[in-house]
Amino acid sequence: MPAAEESYGVNKVVDNICRISPDLLADVCQQVLTYLQGQKRGVDSAEISDRFQRAEVRLDHEALQDMIRFLLLTFRSAGKSNISGDELVSKLEEGSNKWSKASLQVLHKLWSEHGVSVHTQQEAQAMLSIGQLVDMQWKLGMAVSSDTCRSLNSPFVCLLLKIVEPSGQICQRSFEMTIPQFQNFYKQFKEMAAVMETV
Repeated sequence: MPAAEESYGVNKVVDNICRISPDLLADVCQQVLTYLQGQKRGVDSAEISDRFQRAEVRLDHEALQDMIRFLLLTFRSAGKSNISGDELVSKLEEGSNKWSKASLQVLHKLWSEHGVSVHTQQEAQAMLSIGQLVDMQWKLGMAVSSDTCRSLNSPFVCLLLKIVEPSGQICQRSFEMTIPQFQNFYKQFKEMAAVMETV
């Protein structure tokens, strides 16, 4: 996206943010921050839309989604950088000259109160983030040369795993197992599946 278009998009979102009252902005930010602190499963845009309608704020669905995405990105980025409320306001002012003083005061106040919690939650998520298995393939082969098989011409199983890493990139991992190792692996998978069905 060209810089002029990107700047126009940011300014449009900022205009919409500045159109709403400080109390309503605080409500929206509170929902976003609660989610980023790991206290909610997501940001409920339908609930926010209802609040806007009750406050008689006319904003179409796409504009509301853009506002929520902007606030999520802003607070998530601030959490990763572990910046203060003053630094957040400076960065926002660098990104757009359309900010109202009242809107920036709301963002500064809420970030000063919740920024440390968001940063802590993001650090915890980064430590706990693991890849997600998306595909597993296997094939049976005969060992011609191997580190684990004692004799040649022994059967082995080759597993190929496709994993989505937390970054979103898909990687592949492959390894070989003897038949007894594969049988043990299969048994453990069966036990995991049985436990997961009870959850």
